[in-house]
Amino acid sequence: MNRAFASRWARNVFLTVCGLIILMYLGSRLFTHIDLALYGYMVGTVVFIGGFFYRFMAWADRPPTRLILTKGLRLLFRKSTPKTAADQLVVYKFIWNRGWYRWTQHILLGWGCILSAFVTFPLVFGWMYFTMGDNGYYTVVGFGIDLMKVKADGILAFFFYNALNFTAMMVIGGVCMALYRRLKNMQARAEQSFVYDFLPLYLLLFISITGLLLTFSNVFLHGWGHPVMSMIHQWSVIVTLIYIPFGKLAHIPFRPMSVLARNYREHYGQQAPKPCRVCGTHYVSTEQAQDVMNVLKTNGMEFTTPEGYQLAELCLPCRRKYRMSRFTGVPTHEIRVKEANQNAKG
Repeated sequence: MNRAFASRWARNVFLTVCGLIILMYLGSRLFTHIDLALYGYMVGTVVFIGGFFYRFMAWADRPPTRLILTKGLRLLFRKSTPKTAADQLVVYKFIWNRGWYRWTQHILLGWGCILSAFVTFPLVFGWMYFTMGDNGYYTVVGFGIDLMKVKADGILAFFFYNALNFTAMMVIGGVCMALYRRLKNMQARAEQSFVYDFLPLYLLLFISITGLLLTFSNVFLHGWGHPVMSMIHQWSVIVTLIYIPFGKLAHIPFRPMSVLARNYREHYGQQAPKPCRVCGTHYVSTEQAQDVMNVLKTNGMEFTTPEGYQLAELCLPCRRKYRMSRFTGVPTHEIRVKEANQNAKG
Protein backbone atom coordinates (compact mmCIF):
# COMPACT_ATOMS: atom_id res chain seq x y z
CA MET A 1 0.00 0.00 0.00
CA ASN A 2 2.78 2.46 0.88
CA ARG A 3 4.45 1.97 -2.51
CA ALA A 4 1.28 3.11 -4.26
CA PHE A 5 1.58 6.66 -2.90
CA ALA A 6 4.22 9.36 -2.99
CA SER A 7 4.05 9.91 0.78
CA ARG A 8 2.21 8.96 3.96
CA TRP A 9 0.32 12.23 3.67
CA ALA A 10 -1.02 11.28 0.21
CA ARG A 11 -1.95 7.81 1.45
CA ASN A 12 -3.80 9.06 4.52
CA VAL A 13 -5.71 11.71 2.58
CA PHE A 14 -6.71 9.19 -0.08
CA LEU A 15 -7.93 6.63 2.46
CA THR A 16 -9.83 9.25 4.45
CA VAL A 17 -11.59 10.63 1.36
CA CYS A 18 -12.46 7.09 0.25
CA GLY A 19 -13.91 6.38 3.69
CA LEU A 20 -15.89 9.62 3.48
CA ILE A 21 -17.33 8.62 0.09
CA ILE A 22 -18.34 5.21 1.45
CA LEU A 23 -20.10 6.86 4.40
CA MET A 24 -21.84 9.24 1.98
CA TYR A 25 -22.96 6.29 -0.14
CA LEU A 26 -24.41 4.47 2.88
CA GLY A 27 -25.78 7.47 4.74
CA SER A 28 -27.54 9.07 1.77
CA ARG A 29 -29.16 5.82 0.63
CA LEU A 30 -26.97 5.25 -2.43
CA PHE A 31 -26.42 8.99 -3.11
CA THR A 32 -30.16 9.60 -3.54
CA HIS A 33 -30.29 12.31 -0.84
CA ILE A 34 -27.26 14.47 -1.66
CA ASP A 35 -28.17 18.16 -1.69
CA LEU A 36 -26.32 19.67 -4.67
CA ALA A 37 -26.88 23.16 -3.24
CA LEU A 38 -24.31 22.18 -0.59
CA TYR A 39 -21.76 20.89 -3.11
CA GLY A 40 -19.33 23.75 -2.42
CA TYR A 41 -19.17 22.88 1.27
CA MET A 42 -18.34 19.30 0.32
CA VAL A 43 -15.41 20.35 -1.86
CA GLY A 44 -14.18 22.73 0.83
CA THR A 45 -14.27 19.92 3.39
CA VAL A 46 -12.17 17.63 1.18
CA VAL A 47 -9.57 20.40 0.79
CA PHE A 48 -9.67 20.91 4.55
CA ILE A 49 -8.95 17.21 5.10
CA GLY A 50 -5.85 17.45 2.91
CA GLY A 51 -4.60 20.52 4.74
CA PHE A 52 -5.35 19.04 8.15
CA PHE A 53 -3.41 15.85 7.44
CA TYR A 54 -0.48 17.85 6.10
CA ARG A 55 -0.37 20.03 9.22
CA PHE A 56 -0.98 17.11 11.60
CA MET A 57 1.75 14.90 10.13
CA ALA A 58 4.26 17.76 10.16
CA TRP A 59 3.38 18.32 13.83
CA ALA A 60 3.23 14.65 14.83
CA ASP A 61 6.62 13.85 13.27
CA ARG A 62 8.41 16.02 15.81
CA PRO A 63 10.13 13.82 18.42
CA PRO A 64 8.39 15.38 21.48
CA THR A 65 4.97 15.16 19.85
CA ARG A 66 5.55 11.61 18.64
CA LEU A 67 6.49 10.54 22.16
CA ILE A 68 3.42 12.14 23.75
CA LEU A 69 1.07 10.66 21.12
CA THR A 70 2.60 7.18 21.34
CA LYS A 71 2.51 6.97 25.14
CA GLY A 72 -0.77 8.88 25.37
CA LEU A 73 -2.53 6.37 23.10
CA ARG A 74 -1.34 3.51 25.32
CA LEU A 75 -2.99 5.25 28.27
CA LEU A 76 -6.22 6.09 26.43
CA PHE A 77 -8.29 3.59 28.40
CA ARG A 78 -7.36 4.83 31.86
CA LYS A 79 -10.24 5.19 34.32
CA SER A 80 -9.63 8.93 34.46
CA THR A 81 -9.81 9.43 30.67
CA PRO A 82 -13.56 10.29 30.58
CA LYS A 83 -13.09 12.95 33.27
CA THR A 84 -9.97 14.31 31.55
CA ALA A 85 -11.81 14.43 28.22
CA ALA A 86 -14.75 16.25 29.80
CA ASP A 87 -12.44 18.81 31.46
CA GLN A 88 -10.42 19.42 28.29
CA LEU A 89 -13.06 19.15 25.56
CA VAL A 90 -16.46 19.88 27.13
CA VAL A 91 -16.28 22.31 30.04
CA TYR A 92 -12.83 23.84 29.30
CA LYS A 93 -11.78 23.67 32.93
CA PHE A 94 -8.22 24.65 32.04
CA ILE A 95 -9.51 28.02 30.77
CA TRP A 96 -11.73 28.61 33.80
CA ASN A 97 -8.53 28.91 35.83
CA ARG A 98 -7.65 31.98 33.72
CA GLY A 99 -10.89 33.80 34.56
CA TRP A 100 -14.60 33.65 33.89
CA TYR A 101 -14.44 36.14 31.00
CA ARG A 102 -12.04 34.07 28.89
CA TRP A 103 -13.90 30.89 29.84
CA THR A 104 -17.25 32.32 28.63
CA GLN A 105 -15.60 33.58 25.47
CA HIS A 106 -14.15 30.14 24.68
CA ILE A 107 -17.37 28.31 25.56
CA LEU A 108 -19.34 30.48 23.13
CA LEU A 109 -16.74 30.25 20.37
CA GLY A 110 -15.82 26.60 20.86
CA TRP A 111 -19.28 25.15 21.25
CA GLY A 112 -20.73 27.51 18.65
CA CYS A 113 -18.27 26.14 16.07
CA ILE A 114 -18.60 22.52 17.21
CA LEU A 115 -22.41 22.50 17.17
CA SER A 116 -22.41 24.22 13.77
CA ALA A 117 -20.16 21.45 12.44
CA PHE A 118 -22.41 18.77 13.96
CA VAL A 119 -25.36 20.26 12.08
CA THR A 120 -23.68 21.23 8.82
CA PHE A 121 -21.52 18.23 7.93
CA PRO A 122 -24.26 15.56 8.29
CA LEU A 123 -26.44 17.65 5.97
CA VAL A 124 -23.62 18.26 3.47
CA PHE A 125 -22.71 14.57 3.17
CA GLY A 126 -26.27 13.29 3.21
CA TRP A 127 -25.90 11.56 6.56
CA MET A 128 -28.97 13.37 7.87
CA TYR A 129 -31.97 14.70 5.99
CA PHE A 130 -35.70 15.25 6.42
CA THR A 131 -38.67 13.78 4.58
CA MET A 132 -42.23 15.06 4.92
CA GLY A 133 -45.42 13.08 4.64
CA ASP A 134 -48.96 14.29 4.01
CA ASN A 135 -49.79 14.42 7.72
CA GLY A 136 -47.74 17.53 8.55
CA TYR A 137 -44.88 15.65 10.19
CA TYR A 138 -41.20 15.58 9.26
CA THR A 139 -39.25 12.35 9.52
CA VAL A 140 -35.65 12.85 10.66
CA VAL A 141 -33.45 10.34 8.82
CA GLY A 142 -29.88 9.55 9.95
CA PHE A 143 -27.66 7.22 7.91
CA GLY A 144 -30.71 5.90 6.11
CA ILE A 145 -32.56 5.07 9.34
CA ASP A 146 -35.79 6.84 10.36
CA LEU A 147 -34.86 8.31 13.74
CA MET A 148 -37.90 10.32 14.80
CA LYS A 149 -40.98 12.20 13.62
CA VAL A 150 -41.51 15.87 14.50
CA LYS A 151 -44.49 18.10 13.87
CA ALA A 152 -43.66 20.55 11.08
CA ASP A 153 -44.85 23.57 13.09
CA GLY A 154 -43.86 22.22 16.52
CA ILE A 155 -41.29 23.50 18.98
CA LEU A 156 -38.81 20.71 18.25
CA ALA A 157 -38.94 21.43 14.53
CA PHE A 158 -38.38 25.11 15.32
CA PHE A 159 -35.09 24.25 17.05
CA PHE A 160 -34.11 22.05 14.10
CA TYR A 161 -34.78 24.88 11.63
CA ASN A 162 -32.91 27.48 13.67
CA ALA A 163 -30.05 25.41 15.08
CA LEU A 164 -27.47 27.23 12.94
CA ASN A 165 -28.98 30.60 13.87
CA PHE A 166 -28.51 29.82 17.57
CA THR A 167 -24.92 28.68 17.04
CA ALA A 168 -24.24 31.78 14.90
CA MET A 169 -25.35 34.00 17.78
CA MET A 170 -23.08 32.04 20.13
CA VAL A 171 -20.12 32.59 17.79
CA ILE A 172 -20.91 36.29 17.37
CA GLY A 173 -21.01 36.71 21.16
CA GLY A 174 -17.71 34.88 21.59
CA VAL A 175 -16.03 36.83 18.78
CA CYS A 176 -17.18 40.18 20.22
CA MET A 177 -15.81 39.22 23.64
CA ALA A 178 -12.50 38.14 22.07
CA LEU A 179 -12.20 41.35 20.02
CA TYR A 180 -12.95 43.50 23.07
CA ARG A 181 -10.27 41.71 25.08
CA ARG A 182 -7.70 41.99 22.28
CA LEU A 183 -8.35 45.72 21.93
CA LYS A 184 -8.39 46.53 25.66
CA ASN A 185 -5.92 44.11 27.25
CA MET A 186 -2.42 45.59 27.09
CA GLN A 187 -0.67 42.21 27.14
CA ALA A 188 -2.85 40.91 24.30
CA ARG A 189 -2.24 44.08 22.28
CA ALA A 190 1.51 43.67 22.65
CA GLU A 191 1.54 40.03 21.52
CA GLN A 192 -1.08 39.89 18.76
CA SER A 193 -0.91 40.35 14.99
CA PHE A 194 -3.68 41.00 12.47
CA VAL A 195 -3.25 37.88 10.31
CA TYR A 196 -2.78 35.39 13.16
CA ASP A 197 -5.08 36.82 15.86
CA PHE A 198 -7.70 39.06 14.24
CA LEU A 199 -8.29 37.45 10.83
CA PRO A 200 -9.72 34.17 12.25
CA LEU A 201 -12.18 36.15 14.37
CA TYR A 202 -13.26 38.27 11.39
CA LEU A 203 -13.79 35.11 9.30
CA LEU A 204 -15.99 33.54 11.99
CA LEU A 205 -17.89 36.80 12.41
CA PHE A 206 -18.48 37.12 8.66
CA ILE A 207 -19.72 33.52 8.40
CA SER A 208 -22.12 33.99 11.31
CA ILE A 209 -23.53 37.30 10.07
CA THR A 210 -24.06 36.09 6.49
CA GLY A 211 -25.72 32.96 7.85
CA LEU A 212 -28.16 35.05 9.89
CA LEU A 213 -28.81 37.23 6.85
CA LEU A 214 -29.97 34.14 4.95
CA THR A 215 -32.68 33.58 7.56
CA PHE A 216 -33.52 37.30 7.54
CA SER A 217 -33.89 37.18 3.76
CA ASN A 218 -36.26 34.21 3.91
CA VAL A 219 -38.39 35.36 6.84
CA PHE A 220 -38.64 39.13 6.32
CA LEU A 221 -37.76 39.72 2.66
CA HIS A 222 -39.60 36.70 1.22
CA GLY A 223 -36.38 35.34 -0.32
CA TRP A 224 -35.14 38.58 -1.88
CA GLY A 225 -31.36 38.48 -2.29
CA HIS A 226 -31.17 34.91 -1.04
CA PRO A 227 -29.20 33.43 -4.01
CA VAL A 228 -26.50 36.10 -3.79
CA MET A 229 -26.22 35.93 0.00
CA SER A 230 -26.16 32.12 -0.14
CA MET A 231 -23.19 32.24 -2.51
CA ILE A 232 -21.36 34.80 -0.33
CA HIS A 233 -21.95 32.69 2.77
CA GLN A 234 -20.84 29.50 1.05
CA TRP A 235 -17.60 31.04 -0.19
CA SER A 236 -16.83 32.46 3.24
CA VAL A 237 -17.21 28.98 4.75
CA ILE A 238 -15.05 27.38 2.04
CA VAL A 239 -12.26 29.95 2.51
CA THR A 240 -12.35 29.43 6.28
CA LEU A 241 -12.23 25.63 5.91
CA ILE A 242 -9.15 25.94 3.70
CA TYR A 243 -7.57 28.39 6.16
CA ILE A 244 -8.24 26.42 9.37
CA PRO A 245 -5.32 23.93 9.20
CA PHE A 246 -2.77 26.70 8.64
CA GLY A 247 -3.85 29.39 11.11
CA LYS A 248 -4.76 29.87 14.72
CA LEU A 249 -8.05 27.99 14.32
CA ALA A 250 -6.07 24.79 13.81
CA HIS A 251 -6.17 24.26 17.57
CA ILE A 252 -9.89 23.39 17.24
CA PRO A 253 -9.39 20.06 15.39
CA PHE A 254 -6.11 19.51 17.29
CA ARG A 255 -7.71 19.96 20.71
CA PRO A 256 -8.53 16.25 21.31
CA MET A 257 -4.78 15.58 21.42
CA SER A 258 -4.70 17.44 24.75
CA VAL A 259 -6.37 14.41 26.36
CA LEU A 260 -3.39 12.25 25.39
CA ALA A 261 -0.93 14.82 26.75
CA ARG A 262 -2.87 15.11 30.00
CA ASN A 263 -2.98 11.33 30.41
CA TYR A 264 0.78 11.19 29.91
CA ARG A 265 1.43 13.86 32.54
CA GLU A 266 -0.97 12.39 35.10
CA HIS A 267 0.13 8.76 34.69
CA TYR A 268 3.89 9.23 34.67
CA GLY A 269 3.67 12.00 37.24
CA GLN A 270 2.57 9.34 39.72
CA GLN A 271 5.53 7.06 38.99
CA ALA A 272 8.83 6.83 40.87
CA PRO A 273 10.13 10.39 41.40
CA LYS A 274 13.56 11.43 40.19
CA PRO A 275 15.81 13.35 42.60
CA CYS A 276 17.71 16.39 41.40
CA ARG A 277 21.39 15.57 40.85
CA VAL A 278 22.42 18.67 42.82
CA CYS A 279 19.98 19.30 45.68
CA GLY A 280 18.22 15.91 45.81
CA THR A 281 14.71 17.39 45.51
CA HIS A 282 12.16 15.16 43.79
CA TYR A 283 10.96 17.33 40.90
CA VAL A 284 9.54 14.96 38.24
CA SER A 285 9.15 11.24 37.57
CA THR A 286 12.12 9.22 36.35
CA GLU A 287 10.20 8.29 33.17
CA GLN A 288 9.48 11.91 32.26
CA ALA A 289 13.07 12.99 32.86
CA GLN A 290 14.36 10.13 30.71
CA ASP A 291 11.89 11.04 27.94
CA VAL A 292 13.19 14.62 27.91
CA MET A 293 16.77 13.40 27.63
CA ASN A 294 15.84 10.96 24.83
CA VAL A 295 14.08 13.70 22.85
CA LEU A 296 17.03 16.06 23.26
CA LYS A 297 19.38 13.29 22.13
CA THR A 298 17.22 12.64 19.07
CA ASN A 299 17.50 16.33 18.16
CA GLY A 300 21.22 16.35 18.79
CA MET A 301 20.95 18.65 21.80
CA GLU A 302 22.48 16.83 24.74
CA PHE A 303 23.16 19.44 27.40
CA THR A 304 25.86 17.68 29.45
CA THR A 305 27.39 19.53 32.38
CA PRO A 306 31.10 19.38 33.31
CA GLU A 307 30.10 17.17 36.24
CA GLY A 308 28.86 14.51 33.79
CA TYR A 309 25.08 14.76 34.16
CA GLN A 310 22.50 16.34 31.87
CA LEU A 311 20.65 19.59 32.42
CA ALA A 312 17.32 17.70 32.41
CA GLU A 313 18.46 15.91 35.57
CA LEU A 314 18.33 19.18 37.54
CA CYS A 315 15.23 20.64 39.16
CA LEU A 316 14.07 24.04 37.89
CA PRO A 317 15.77 26.18 40.59
CA CYS A 318 19.10 24.34 40.17
CA ARG A 319 18.74 24.59 36.41
CA ARG A 320 18.37 28.36 36.66
CA LYS A 321 21.39 28.54 38.98
CA TYR A 322 23.43 26.42 36.56
CA ARG A 323 22.64 28.78 33.70
CA MET A 324 23.75 31.64 35.90
CA SER A 325 27.01 29.84 36.63
CA ARG A 326 27.78 29.62 32.93
CA PHE A 327 27.73 33.44 32.74
CA THR A 328 29.44 34.25 36.04
CA GLY A 329 31.91 31.39 36.30
CA VAL A 330 30.72 30.84 39.88
CA PRO A 331 29.18 27.38 40.60
CA THR A 332 25.94 28.93 41.88
CA HIS A 333 24.00 25.71 41.29
CA GLU A 334 26.04 24.03 44.02
CA ILE A 335 25.20 26.66 46.66
CA ARG A 336 22.80 25.08 49.17
CA VAL A 337 20.54 28.12 49.51
CA LYS A 338 16.95 27.95 48.40
CA GLU A 339 15.47 30.60 46.14
CA ALA A 340 12.44 32.58 47.27
CA ASN A 341 10.42 30.62 44.68
CA GLN A 342 12.21 27.31 45.28
CA ASN A 343 8.91 25.42 45.40
CA ALA A 344 7.31 27.24 42.48
CA LYS A 345 5.79 25.04 39.80
CA GLY A 346 6.11 25.78 36.11
